[in-house]
Amino acid sequence: MNRSLEKFNRLVDSLQELPTIGKKSATRLAYHMIMNDTFVGMRISHAIEDALRNLKKCEECGGMSEDELCYICTDDGRDATLLCIVENAKDILLLEENGLFDGRYFVLENLDEVSIAKLEYLVDNGVNEVLFALTPSIANDAVILYIEDKLGAYSVNFSKIAQGVPTGVSLENIDLLSLTRALEDRVRV
Repeated sequence: MNRSLEKFNRLVDSLQELPTIGKKSATRLAYHMIMNDTFVGMRISHAIEDALRNLKKCEECGGMSEDELCYICTDDGRDATLLCIVENAKDILLLEENGLFDGRYFVLENLDEVSIAKLEYLVDNGVNEVLFALTPSIANDAVILYIEDKLGAYSVNFSKIAQGVPTGVSLENIDLLSLTRALEDRVRV
């Protein structure tokens, strides 16, 4: 490492720790912030500091919030009978950005007693349908079965997001699990 560029190299190393950012991209970003547009670098720095200081998990759903409860959990206009279980708060952002779901959410980061108790509390307070929006996998199928078993005492319907062949992808490029699920879950036209 060149000692005269130690701070630059540390910035590049830090940027590389972000998902999908390799050495070339990190170097390009660092160079741009330092040499081409220091104002952008300062804005990013302040935005990161502000977000780290003010964002936290929603106490009810586990999504991102600036308050104890997020804007979704406090929105009386949402359908409180629908609960969508997601893997992380980022999934909520995706669904909300595209206006794809109008119910409530629950981030399932692990299957500990506290998470299951929170989930049971939400279901016990008027939820009629639990939608699993988890990445399709055999492990997540096991998670779904486990949660269905834990919530078996409640009068609730379970559903999961559809899976199978993505639009515009030829069959030769589909993995076997996706193709199998697509055939099993076929619909009448």
